[in-house]
Amino acid sequence: MVKMGYLDEIKKSGREANPFFLTMGIEIESFGDGEARLTMPVRPSILNGQGWMQGGLYVALADEAMALALYTVLDEGELIATISENTSFLQGAREGRVVACGRVLKRGRQVAFTEGSVRLDSTTGDVLSESRAYFTVMRRK
Repeated sequence: MVKMGYLDEIKKSGREANPFFLTMGIEIESFGDGEARLTMPVRPSILNGQGWMQGGLYVALADEAMALALYTVLDEGELIATISENTSFLQGAREGRVVACGRVLKRGRQVAFTEGSVRLDSTTGDVLSESRAYFTVMRRK
């Protein structure tokens, strides 16, 4: 039996391949060539006590976009895991849609460097957060 890779599952099933995407209502807008773009609605159930989208979701959404971008440049049989991530929060969102973009900056043999941003999906596209993450790259055994 051949085990299908994550990117193959995404191509075949879309967001169904990732339970977190289903739970959060994340849509895959595009991915390829070291980049990825995801969108998600801002719903009342993900707001904090002050009425803003909870900050951890910015981090999670950017992490998913950066990871998907990285998957597009991996070799067959390689897996990844986030080893460090830093996020700066610039602005909040109360409603609408947010867009997360991830991009691979450099892919080494054992470590990959990525950047991501979360923006409002509007005409202005205000930046809500910016992230940088390092991923370890491992061979499937």
